[in-house]
Parts: sequence; C-alpha cells; structure tokens
Amino acid sequence: MDSNTPATARPPSPATSPSDPSTPAEPPADPRAVRRAALAGLIGTALEQYDFVIYGTASALIFSDLFFPNASPSVGILASFSTYAVGFAARPLGGLFFSRYGDRLGRKWVLVATLLLMGGSTLAIGLLPTYNEVGLLAPILLLICRMGQGFGAGAEQSGGATLLTETAAPGRRGRLSSLVMTGAALGTALGAVAWILAQRLSDDALMSWGWRLIFGSSLLVTVIALVLRRKLNESPVFTELKEQRERPASPVKEVFQHGRKPMLLALFMNFGISTQSYTYQVFMASYLVSSVGVDKHFVPQVLLIGALCGGLAAICFGTLSDRLGRRPVYSTIVAALVLLPAPTFIALNTGSHVAITVAIVIGFILACHGSVGVQMSYFPELFGKRYRYAGVTLGREFSSLIGGGVAPLLCSALLTAFSGSWIPVAIYMSLVTAVSLVATRMSPETLDRDLNTAADSTEPVKR
Repeated sequence: MDSNTPATARPPSPATSPSDPSTPAEPPADPRAVRRAALAGLIGTALEQYDFVIYGTASALIFSDLFFPNASPSVGILASFSTYAVGFAARPLGGLFFSRYGDRLGRKWVLVATLLLMGGSTLAIGLLPTYNEVGLLAPILLLICRMGQGFGAGAEQSGGATLLTETAAPGRRGRLSSLVMTGAALGTALGAVAWILAQRLSDDALMSWGWRLIFGSSLLVTVIALVLRRKLNESPVFTELKEQRERPASPVKEVFQHGRKPMLLALFMNFGISTQSYTYQVFMASYLVSSVGVDKHFVPQVLLIGALCGGLAAICFGTLSDRLGRRPVYSTIVAALVLLPAPTFIALNTGSHVAITVAIVIGFILACHGSVGVQMSYFPELFGKRYRYAGVTLGREFSSLIGGGVAPLLCSALLTAFSGSWIPVAIYMSLVTAVSLVATRMSPETLDRDLNTAADSTEPVKR
C-alpha cells in the first residue's frame, strides 16, 4: 500500500490496532483538559510572537538608529536584521536543550520554562542602554538578549502543538492544534497595536522611552500566560509513557537514530514556509518604508489587519485538514506560495494602500498562519510517541534557522546587491518554497493517526 494513503482509509494494522495489547488505545479526551491546553497554547504562543514581532518591527524601524547609529542607512538595517537572525540561530540550540526534557519530564515543564526565558529576555531588551550611552556594549547586550529570546522560543510552538495534538480527540486535532497559530496571530496583532500606539508619540519620546515601554509590556503577557500554564494537565500520551516507564533517556539521540526521515521531512516542509512567513512579517515592513516610500505609521496597521485575517485562516485550514487530510490541504497552500512572491511585490510597488494591504493579508493568510496552522497537527502526527516533542522541535527549529532566521537579512542583502530590484528576492522566496512543496509531496498522510504507537508515520504499514 502507498505510504501516502490517508490514515483513515487504512485497515487496522499490528502497529496501530486498538486491540493490540502492546499498543494501548488513546484514552478519551477530557474536555476540560482540552480547553485548558488550548487556552494555554494560544496565550503562550501569543507571547512568543509578540516578542518576535515587536523586535522585528523595531529592527525594521528604529534599532538601526538606536544601536548602529554610525552606519549608513542600508548597513544599519543589515546590522539590525543580523541581530534578528541571531535569535533564530539560538532557536535550534534551545530546541536541542529543551527537547531532552520535553520527552522526559513532560510538555508542561518545558512550556513553563520557555515562557519565563522568553518573557525575561524581552523585558531585558527594554532596559538596555543605547549606543549613544555605552557605545559598542549596547549592540552586544542586544545580541545576548536576542539569543535568550531565541533560546526560549526554540521549543515553544512545537511544545504547544505536541501537547494540543496529544490532548485533542481524533477528528478535532487539526482545528484545536491550529489555535497555537491563532495565538501567534494574536501576538502579531498585539505587537502591531503596541507600535501603532507608540507611534502616536513624538519622535523624541518614541526614541527615548516609548520603545522601552513596548518591550516592558511583555511582562503583563508573561504573567497571564504563566498563570494559565501552571494549571495545565500533561497530555494523555505522555502520562501513558510515564506510567509505563517508557520515557526515553535521550530523545534527541533517538530522533537521529530512528526518526531522521520524519524529522527531515518536517524540516524541509517548513523551510520555505518559514522563509516566506518572516519575509512578510519583517522584511516587507522595511521594504515598504525604505524602497516604496510608505509612511512608517501605515506599516503596523497593515500588520494588524494581516494578523487578524491570518488567525482566522489558521483555524479554517486546520479544520479543513480534519476533513480533507493534512497532506492535500498543506500541498495546496505551499503550491500557491510558490507563485505568490512576484505578484506580491508588484502590488507593493504600486504604492496603493489598498493593493499593499491585500498583498500582505494574503501573505499572512497563507504563509504566516494558514500553512503553519496545518503544521501544528501534521508534524506531531509524523512521529512516534517516544520522541515526538524532540522530533517536531528539531525539524521546525533547524528549518527556521535556515529559513526565517536569515530571510530578512538575505532579502536585504539581495536588494542592496541588485540595486533595489525586488526580482531576486521574489525568485529566492519561490525557490525555497518549491523545496517545501517537493518535501510535502514525499510525506505520508497522517490524519487521525494513533498517537500512542511508537512507530513513525513514515514506516511501512504492517499487514
């Protein structure tokens, strides 16, 4: 049988049969636990995205003046985006570190730890001295704080996705797990609102204390998310592992020994998506201001509209994947994204606020939230139960490093190298997304797969 056959169409196999005593059937979902997990995942991911959005927007709009004032405008933007990329370089390291504990101590433990690290690092950025106050020490401290943000974020979305997928009942995993990306959309919206409010200040006030207030505001979101996460239940799958004493001593080692195929599939399936997502969220804000000549105050407003539409799209696509399957829905989105970059830049360069808004909204719907909303159930279902957290985290975070982490930097470099032409940037976006499309077509269908089995979805189905 073809490995791409939907899980719901397969007859029960020895590896997944509910009647097999070696593979316990999934316990029924506790509605209260599901609601609590959904809310905690939504709020926690909102904080992560809020942290990244306010940093990315600051990188595009003001950090070059605050921390790299002696550089030319283009070099200052590149330097500012370089510190942004460092956060993504730290994400796989955080993923490696926290993955060890997510499959050993539990999903809840890691989600609380990463929350505190991300929130603390963001608050610290708001307290940093600027270049004019301490010289080169300022960008160095910014770099350290950004690494803390990235290290904490390394297991955040993957942890929320794994917990929700393992807690939700079959047939509802796509919809409920997509709430993680609705949380991300909420974080983007909050970040946009924060900048909209801050830009009502005078330029002097914004550059002296207004930007600090934005980063300090993450403390409130951190406290709310912490209260919710401390009340979380562990997922039924991890509880079963714990009771049966099957928790792996080294989940990361097991991923590289036994789960390389699904991990590499997740990596390449997310590679192009991550690239386009952070190009829309970060680089295009800078492009609109520096190349198109759009008013700075317009950018956060567009991001806000895009985030709201993206959050709704995440739920819609997640629900659709529960009906039609993960693979066909994800494939369709990725195929559309291969074709999207050129029309997007054509729309941006018209300078029309309506055309720009439509282009950014479509990018948010497909790249930033819709596609990743499907990932939230698709990727956990690719892996067996022993190293699911580690596998999802490693696949997503290494792809985020080579994709979204360097995307704003590479796009800015391409723009500078080709005298402001957007064509190389669009080609770059389409090519990396084509890689994700190929990987998706090579991946199996995982809809409603038994998550209590130790086998990966990429293993042949046993008769």
